[in-house]
Amino acid sequence: MKFYFAPMEGITGGEYRRAHHRWFGGIDTYYMPFISPTKDRVFTPRELRNVSPEANRGINAVPQLLTKDPEDFLWAAGALKDMGYSEVNLNLGCPSGTVVAKGKGAGMLADPEQLDRFLDRIYSGAEVSVTLKTRLGVNDPEEFHTLLEVFRKYPVPLLIIHPRVRKDYYREPIRMGDFAAALEEYHGPVCYNGGLVRAEDCEALHKKFPNVDQLMIGQGLLADPALARQAAGGEPVHREELRGMHDELFQVYLQNFNSARNTVFHMKELWSYQRRLFEGGDKLFKQIKKAQDAAAYLSAVDAIFHDLPLRREADWSE
Repeated sequence: MKFYFAPMEGITGGEYRRAHHRWFGGIDTYYMPFISPTKDRVFTPRELRNVSPEANRGINAVPQLLTKDPEDFLWAAGALKDMGYSEVNLNLGCPSGTVVAKGKGAGMLADPEQLDRFLDRIYSGAEVSVTLKTRLGVNDPEEFHTLLEVFRKYPVPLLIIHPRVRKDYYREPIRMGDFAAALEEYHGPVCYNGGLVRAEDCEALHKKFPNVDQLMIGQGLLADPALARQAAGGEPVHREELRGMHDELFQVYLQNFNSARNTVFHMKELWSYQRRLFEGGDKLFKQIKKAQDAAAYLSAVDAIFHDLPLRREADWSE
């Protein structure tokens, strides 16, 4: 199987990708958090830090674009090609209310005819490979039948399917029956995305759909950075490598942000996932949540790594 790291806004930037690749690996492709190109035809400094070749050296990373304007897409795809990228990914799945209200992300799925015109323009004009990441529709998975008719018109090298509709956000259960139905209709390369949080989930998915050997994982990898390695038959997470990745990220963020407070805030979001790897420790994780400076934060982190038992896999029972 091939394992892809899903883009997670605000977390899986270049610093995180490099650290994860160095300490854990096991990922065939890291998909970057989306860029929203505009008519200004410039990348913001933050976007440049994310997509610069230096930020992804030695890593197979793919930029993701979020836009409803085909000309903005083509400009950004061309600029990324000039940086050395041969693939870009179009985001058709973001369920955010502000994104959808602008007709972007999952909002593009509401008008298949307009989506068809958009895809016709980008596939005829792009000089890079364009993969798609999509949901089943906006309100009803029945919408996916029409969307698949549109997708089949174009040379889509990979269709990444998250089997929920936009109104499900990430709360409602995965619509596995609708994913199975989509596979019967669509015979191009497919990657599955959604709800894979344990190695056994990956194994069960591949057993149920043996022709689907490309899996995209997001939250599961944030909670357990060794998930892909373990799903491929390797070892579960080790305490030393988890601490090594943590310390590297802390120092890199501290250098980039030039602010201990901002660094601590950034690390807290990562702990909201990785705390699932440790048994107990509610008091210590509350200390992390309340920490306002590096000293208080690192004191709690030291205690977590020294005192708490480490699970073989993340606990998703809560």
